[in-house]
Amino acid sequence: MIDFSKLKRISIRERIHKVHVKDFVDPDADLLDSFPDILGGAAFRQVVEAIANAVWADSLVLVMMGGHVIKCGLSPMICRLMREGVIGHVALNGGASIHDFEIAYFGETSEEVGETLQDGRFGMVEETGHIMNEALKSFGEGGYGAAVGRWIVDHQFPHKDLSIMATGTECAVPVTVHAAIGAETIHSHPDCDGAAVGAASYEDFRHFVESAICLENGVVLNLGSAVVLPEVFLKALSVARNLGYPVSSLTTANFDMIRHYRPTQNVVERPTSLGGEGYTLLGMHEIMIPLLYHSVLRRLQGR
Repeated sequence: MIDFSKLKRISIRERIHKVHVKDFVDPDADLLDSFPDILGGAAFRQVVEAIANAVWADSLVLVMMGGHVIKCGLSPMICRLMREGVIGHVALNGGASIHDFEIAYFGETSEEVGETLQDGRFGMVEETGHIMNEALKSFGEGGYGAAVGRWIVDHQFPHKDLSIMATGTECAVPVTVHAAIGAETIHSHPDCDGAAVGAASYEDFRHFVESAICLENGVVLNLGSAVVLPEVFLKALSVARNLGYPVSSLTTANFDMIRHYRPTQNVVERPTSLGGEGYTLLGMHEIMIPLLYHSVLRRLQGR
């Protein structure tokens, strides 16, 4: 039998510890200070600090977003951070642009896909397809996000204050939309002009690159885009570095409900390999983004 009495032991005073009481929460602390300085709590606080430092240094905070963020009712927070000068660029995938448009136009969005797919009604809304495609054909030379944002503002949609694209138009904050031809419902509409969609989205890629060259000491947040925007970001960053811009130190963070390959590689790890830090923060958007919003505003107000 093994004789456990012969095991070599050490004092607790000799052991190196990863958890210390100084890192524990103070239950009476303010919101930002109530996160433990351990694991995800430490990462969250570091992301908030990076955003605040970027704002104070006039460095860029670029936010990439999937449609689920809008469907969770979080647009008002994004719009306010744009108006407050915290967010300097918002990049949307095509689905997010559609939800943003429908909220501005009608105050409602998101259909029951399983139900409407059965008889072919999925994606066949007349107003969304007609108006968005008309906006792209009329104003698309300035980019997809600017075209739809301008249309929403010019036509005084009833809920335009909740629109990220309209807020970008009113506040002169770039909002770019990166379409995937065939993946968005407005591409099935008879008014769709594929050349117009492609040209407008390509113009927005150029605008994205113009922002990417300004990301030294800046922050990139990816809120729920699993494929398109992490790929667009990686290409834009490569173009910026190829042209000689020193984008070598930046903070990136991926907020999503589960861990995905492309955000992990293309947002968190690869872009920060020359300098800076990348973070992954998992949780429901409808909880994590309000926490981020209030924490950033508290930090900026408490300087």
